[in-house]
Amino acid sequence: MRILPKNINIDFLGRRRLAWVVSAVVIAVGIVSLFVRGLNFGIDFTGGTLVEIGYDQSVQVSEVRKTLREAGVEDARVQYFGTSRDIMVRLPVRDDDTGAKLSVAVVEALRRDQRETLGESSQGRVQQCTKAGDPNPVNCSVQMRRVEFVGPQVGRELTEKGGLAMIYALVGILLYVAWRFEWRFAIASVVALVHDVIVTIGMYSLLYMEFSLPVLAAILAVIGYSLNDTIVVFDRIRENFRKMRRGSVVEIMNRSINQTLPRTLLTSLTTLLVLAALLVLGGEVMRGFATALIIGVIVGTYSSIFVASPTVLIMGVSREDMLPVKKEGADEKQIVS
Repeated sequence: MRILPKNINIDFLGRRRLAWVVSAVVIAVGIVSLFVRGLNFGIDFTGGTLVEIGYDQSVQVSEVRKTLREAGVEDARVQYFGTSRDIMVRLPVRDDDTGAKLSVAVVEALRRDQRETLGESSQGRVQQCTKAGDPNPVNCSVQMRRVEFVGPQVGRELTEKGGLAMIYALVGILLYVAWRFEWRFAIASVVALVHDVIVTIGMYSLLYMEFSLPVLAAILAVIGYSLNDTIVVFDRIRENFRKMRRGSVVEIMNRSINQTLPRTLLTSLTTLLVLAALLVLGGEVMRGFATALIIGVIVGTYSSIFVASPTVLIMGVSREDMLPVKKEGADEKQIVS
């Protein structure tokens, strides 16, 4: 089944100036947001203590904040974690307390508040909790499900190594594409990848979603996905430069993009279907990872068409640049034979 007509002919490069304006605006907005709002770094990068707490009924975040503030936990960040019955409490690094002490203090404060709310008339809950293996209704109504602690030194190391991993990936891609194609194509591919990374990170800053290690892993995966799309287009451009005898550089590159467009769209759509399933069914743990990949796949598909190829065109690639290099002595051998 075809998703596009067989002989599609869209003038992508003719719209390259409009695409540059769109990309420039999106990148500018993302960079401004990064300087003004910054990224909502997760505990993996900032260090601190994370406590996931489950209630047996809906609870207001404002009430949880008030309870913790009255218990002396002033700098806690409280938010929902999936449903209105799941709460995530994040605490910054402290010199005087360990993560275990902080988590116990948070849970005890919330259970104390629940004890006052429940009172002594909770026979129904006592029976339910007895069946669950815990006769205490307070422990049953407020459950500590997960505790994570990351020290400040570990957070700094993860931040540094995550940035270095991204730089090493871009340098490796630059060298690979320059060896396989030509230096103009290498620079264009890196420009497209930097475009994808900046737009994805800028979107996370605008939405102020938590930026954690799974999100960083997703961005590195986006680099690989976008490069794959770009390499497919570049392969077809090189092939058509050598095969098509007529046509300008713009016409040949447009033809190449149109020939690979069905494959590009089909790959992107099937990938987005899987990521949508992860986003909906994967729970809160997978939400950041799936969101980053969805943004990256959309932006990567766009950049392989409207960023990578126009950048090659700007740098003045010609048909002669893509012709195979003749070996020395080849002409003499043909004359002798």
